[in-house]
Amino acid sequence: MHYRTREVVRVVTGRSYDCDVLVIGGGIVGLSTAYALTRAAPGTRVTVLEKESGPARHQTGRNSGVIHSGVYYRPGSLKARYAVSGAAEMVEFCAEHDIPHAVTGKLIVATTREELPRLHALVQRGRENGIAVRELCAAQIAEYEPEVDGLAAIHVGTTGVCDFTAVARRLVRAARAAGAEIRYGARVVRVDRRPDRGVAVLTAAGDVVRGRVLVNCAGLHCDEIARRTGDEPGARIVPFRGEYYELARPELVRGLVYPVPDPALPFLGVHLTRGVDGGVHVGPNAVPALAREGYDWRTVRARELGATLAWPGSWQLARRHWRYGTGELHRSLSREAFTRAVRRLLPAVREDDLVPAAAGVRAQAVLRDGTLADDFLIQETARAVHVLNAPSPAATASLPIGREVARRTLAALETAGR
Repeated sequence: MHYRTREVVRVVTGRSYDCDVLVIGGGIVGLSTAYALTRAAPGTRVTVLEKESGPARHQTGRNSGVIHSGVYYRPGSLKARYAVSGAAEMVEFCAEHDIPHAVTGKLIVATTREELPRLHALVQRGRENGIAVRELCAAQIAEYEPEVDGLAAIHVGTTGVCDFTAVARRLVRAARAAGAEIRYGARVVRVDRRPDRGVAVLTAAGDVVRGRVLVNCAGLHCDEIARRTGDEPGARIVPFRGEYYELARPELVRGLVYPVPDPALPFLGVHLTRGVDGGVHVGPNAVPALAREGYDWRTVRARELGATLAWPGSWQLARRHWRYGTGELHRSLSREAFTRAVRRLLPAVREDDLVPAAAGVRAQAVLRDGTLADDFLIQETARAVHVLNAPSPAATASLPIGREVARRTLAALETAGR
């Protein structure tokens, strides 16, 4: 280990670079960044390091495949701006490259009178974000979803679905065609950043890769990479597992159906999503994961769990939202309880209609005071750009996020060259 540490330092000192930009993370945000860099500044040498054997193995490839409209997000926020523009761009990108997709629209349905004010607030928020929203009474819901029950709803026509894993693969091909290098099986275990010289990383395989600027798109591990770089992100990733079911009777749902979300939380609640394959996903709920990549209750990593429990924000978050969390845990452990939640929207569903499906884990940044970061969070430091909070709708917004990260990275390169 001491030898490898000296090797990293020696390489940086020699100012011999393997690339101009070193991107850690081969999910859709890291790949979009590489794609944007090669388009904005042809000839820039870009290397992407991905620890898995292929792209999009975590957040990108384990979500419900929804192209979000941007209706939920605070006007003027990065999420609102990038989701609205990113949704249109993602549809165009999929059409251009023959990637499976569909613009289905979606319903957001109020099932209780208490939810009606929040539904009306979403109408206003959507219009402030430039999104066409149609308000529906109870009888009009059946025009879109005959089996769905509710007091009122809104229809958002720009929401769609696509295969984000296929998008990531296409970005890999485009980036490689423009000269970028994508390395798989390259887990970063050490980072040596010298603000006056550059960055070198050591992989688990013993390889040293040197770059002028580091871009951290490590998703579930982005806070760890930031700290290895010598930067304090001011937040920690607290992983939340989203558990899904597949609907055994997909004919019950035509498109996408969502409940009215709680504005205090970034989770959208249990919803129904007809994907590009014709199947209907039901979920997710949101429960604490016991590992950064803890896709079931059996996966426990003591070091990662200990880091989550050691972060003061985790306890503040638990105290603030324990009632919500208790309900999510109950639905995780009881299919009957999960079914009851679904029946609020879809009364015809039965418990045996729900077939367990693959889970995902949301990389949610939590601040020291327990606040859930509610916007994309990008931090710039010397020779580094860190993407520290990019959960949903990051896949939808990945193309504009990639351009923004690329813009900041090119500015860092220019500064480094002075």
